[in-house]
Amino acid sequence: MYEIIKKRELAQNVHEYVINAPHVAKHCLAGQFIILRSDEKGERVPFTICDYDREKGTVSILVQTVGYTTAKLATMKEGDCLESFAGPLGNPTDLSEYKNILLVGGGIGVAVVYPQAKQLTISGKKADAILGARNKDLIFFEDEMGSVCNDLYVMTDDGTEGQKGFVTDKINELFSAGKKYDVIFAVGPMPMMKAVTALAVSYGVKCIVSMNSMMVDGTGMCGCCRVMVDGQVKYACIDGPEFDGALINFDEAMARSKFYHEQEKEHYCNLRDGNVDKRHDMPLQPVEQRIKNFDEVALGFDDNTAMLEAQRCLNCKNPQCVKGCPVSVNIPQFISALRCGDPLAAADIIKQTNNLPAICGRVCPQEKQCEAMCIRKAKLGGSVAIGALERYCADIALKKNSRAPKEIKKNGKRVAVIGSGPSGLTCAADLASNGVEVVLFEALHKAGGVLIYGIPEFRLPKEVVGKEIERVKELGVEIRLNEIVGKTVFIDELLEHFDAVFIGSGAGLPVFLNVEGENLCGVYSANEYLTRINLMKAYKSDSSTPLQIAKNPVIIGAGNVGMDAARTALRISGKATLVYRRTKEEMPARYEEILHAEEEGVRFELLTAPKKILGKDGYVTGLLCQKMALGEKDASGRAKPVPVEGSDFVIECDQVIVALGTKPNPIIKNSCRELETTNKGIIVTEETTGQTSIDRVYAGGDAQTGAATVISAMGAGKRAAKAIMERLGIAK
Repeated sequence: MYEIIKKRELAQNVHEYVINAPHVAKHCLAGQFIILRSDEKGERVPFTICDYDREKGTVSILVQTVGYTTAKLATMKEGDCLESFAGPLGNPTDLSEYKNILLVGGGIGVAVVYPQAKQLTISGKKADAILGARNKDLIFFEDEMGSVCNDLYVMTDDGTEGQKGFVTDKINELFSAGKKYDVIFAVGPMPMMKAVTALAVSYGVKCIVSMNSMMVDGTGMCGCCRVMVDGQVKYACIDGPEFDGALINFDEAMARSKFYHEQEKEHYCNLRDGNVDKRHDMPLQPVEQRIKNFDEVALGFDDNTAMLEAQRCLNCKNPQCVKGCPVSVNIPQFISALRCGDPLAAADIIKQTNNLPAICGRVCPQEKQCEAMCIRKAKLGGSVAIGALERYCADIALKKNSRAPKEIKKNGKRVAVIGSGPSGLTCAADLASNGVEVVLFEALHKAGGVLIYGIPEFRLPKEVVGKEIERVKELGVEIRLNEIVGKTVFIDELLEHFDAVFIGSGAGLPVFLNVEGENLCGVYSANEYLTRINLMKAYKSDSSTPLQIAKNPVIIGAGNVGMDAARTALRISGKATLVYRRTKEEMPARYEEILHAEEEGVRFELLTAPKKILGKDGYVTGLLCQKMALGEKDASGRAKPVPVEGSDFVIECDQVIVALGTKPNPIIKNSCRELETTNKGIIVTEETTGQTSIDRVYAGGDAQTGAATVISAMGAGKRAAKAIMERLGIAK
């Protein structure tokens, strides 16, 4: 078995592999090739030796993902082993008789040209070289070639790197300027080699090309690699792979190279789960099982699926996905690291701007943010599953827990952070990472805010939240539990002991229906219902927190919280009905949460609005509803529901869970009159910095915007941390 010692991405779908193969490294020379098999069922495929290290016993090859085997290789990572790695094969290149040499590498052909340039330098000669590609993203080895060549010229079809044009344009230009060469050594796509050969002949210069033909054995046994050279059959594996280009029948060679194209395409598609462009689905816990437990529904990608999905990223030169991320994660860079088989490096890249990646990978609405901006979304098999890849990398980093934070030098500044939800944790982590002493005040007995009390275990395991919080604490953040700012301690007191204060207290005050019967026994706010279950574990037999086990629960509201409450109620009671006054298309919840709720058996009562909660002897017995019709669009852009006269009906139920949104808790506002808020209790801030009406006091997240998403709250926490550091004179 031949271990992959190192893997790195050089360009879009081009990787360098360093393979442990001492017996090959011992004798290989520039121009030779190897034949490998990825596994026991793999085909034998030739690759030119790009570099080697005899002392270390390693051989380097470059692989471009174009077919089944190369796609399979792209999924392999450092530490994986190839089934076979035979060589060196073919004849080494001998350019010793030539004085003035021009090397031409088109695309992956650089893999052949580079060892020639390196060998010439070792022998005391230096050649000129031209590198060509479609665009700058496909140019690689530029620095390496520059170090072993006299003059290096870069050509791209679109002009994004070097000079605009083809390699033949540069050859013409050089000869027109009086340059003289004894030989041109050209390697790349066959049409390019054919064109370079024709041009060289017109200038009376010999052109040597490398024919990387189809092969099976690589030793002359099969005859598959035959090439017509000067009217005679030659074999690339034993007579070549290099020949005088003027003698080659390129048209026949190009036709033969397409022989297995359709079969290769079919195999490639099979490897990619039926379609090379198709997005990979998240594996889920079976419906019949998950409705009976609180285990996580989305199971996460396995190694193979993650690598295949990562290969779908086009590594765009102007990545729109990053613009769609509220915390500006460098998405192409982290996916590139993953493609190279290093999920820990990928996680490190994510954590440069996202302090809670394992959480965000699960609960962020990527379909409305980064994935909505992905260029593949509309016509290329669906957007890349960025969230699933983020989760995959973050989970591995949490499991291995191998990269402890570097020692951080304190700068003497102190900041108080109020609330340990997404915005508070993010602000605290950013500040602590830059040497600030941070004390975080949390009103509950457990840190995490809405991540702990609001989002169910089956969507966000609390073990994951706990591990992410531990990472924040490792940065030096002190978390003080059961400290209620506005009751236990006050803003003015904090300002006496801290250089700044950040308020990230969220929006935890529930909004009710304001209809008759709302105070009957059996009426819950979604906050209360979910807190009893998520934080207090009331669904467990050993919990001392009481919870009504209803026979017919009804949930009002179709946002993410409504879906969480409905799916939770289904697990507790065995059934659940969700009432919503518009249609499914207008539901504000994430599509996947709606889909999961339907799969699990939540019944949707659509175009229905509650009018009154019915009861008997103080307990809920039903919900009086009215059917609705959709009218003109309102300020939210959704069609406004209009009551249908005479359509009243009753839904029998013994529990009503109201999930109509939340607003900020007034405790902080009521204890600090100087803090300006809106009539809805939202803290008024400067938009870009989070600065409040009180000097040195900042706010962000739901306390600043009203109920929103985890990632938007994190973005606000980051902006506030940046503003605080600028105010305190801390260079980030």
